[in-house]
Amino acid sequence: MGRPLIGVSTYLESGARWGVWELEAALLPVGYPRLVQRAGGLAAMLPPDDPRHAAAAVARLDGLVIAGGPDVEPVRYGAEREERTGPPAPERDAWELALIDAALAGGVPLLGICRGMQLLNVALGGTLVQHIDGHAEAVGVFGGHAVKPVPGSLYAGVVPEETFVPTYHHQAVDRLGAGLVPSAYAADGTVEAVELPSADWVLGVQWHPEMGEDVRVMRALVEAAG
Repeated sequence: MGRPLIGVSTYLESGARWGVWELEAALLPVGYPRLVQRAGGLAAMLPPDDPRHAAAAVARLDGLVIAGGPDVEPVRYGAEREERTGPPAPERDAWELALIDAALAGGVPLLGICRGMQLLNVALGGTLVQHIDGHAEAVGVFGGHAVKPVPGSLYAGVVPEETFVPTYHHQAVDRLGAGLVPSAYAADGTVEAVELPSADWVLGVQWHPEMGEDVRVMRALVEAAG
């Protein structure tokens, strides 16, 4: 059999520069496709599109990754925007929520990374804390901290030991969405991973595995998609 096809959602930026060009662009940090490739999959970029096309896109995939990125618009979880919440990305919110819904409905293995984990929580009716301290060292600089798996969880079956992970976020899960359970915590009690036991393979991690060397989480997704 060929390598599983793993779709990865992308940014939509109003002005990106390469060579002599500065144009609107669909972007994805190269760490994401490289991690998919290192884990044994084929990576396909999924730029924001009409949410009505999400089910057709997901039907062609073996697995789905919702990538990190900007803050989820608070209206998506019934909250008012707080001062330190970033600007909205409504097209991306709508597209990725539709991708998540399609993956859950179709039983397609799903991994949410950072924003992707938060959006998975929102898609299932959960809420977010709009600002926490201590999980981003400086603007534009990845930090790191330890995460501890919950024994017996899907995540613990993939990474059984406490690990030091690359991290860059200032928001976190508050109320868990329907059916989601925590599967890893930071030392300060922040939920660092969630999973959906009622599904075949659905996991969200708050950190950025694409910025590190550990491929186990992505490899588990690729294996579930195979």
